[in-house]
Amino acid sequence: MIRLIAEDGQMRSVKVGFSWTVFFFGFLVPICRGDAKWAVIMFAASVLTLFFAQLVFSFTYNGTYIRELLSKGYRPEDEYSRAVLVAKGYIA
Repeated sequence: MIRLIAEDGQMRSVKVGFSWTVFFFGFLVPICRGDAKWAVIMFAASVLTLFFAQLVFSFTYNGTYIRELLSKGYRPEDEYSRAVLVAKGYIA
């Protein structure tokens, strides 16, 4: 679990790797995180693929969410979070 913080002080904790919450709850996870764009994409893909896409998103969603937060200006809160992001290739 890493912690990202925005310039305004808003903090997000994000797990790196497989998302069990997406595996079990699908498109409801991005809704709870306030990520409407990915909620719609995941819902449509899950319906069109008879929920096979939910398995794929379980492996990819946390990484996608981290990249979007970083692009919005979030930065690692501590050295551990920074080291994990560097090790996984999210930042240099």
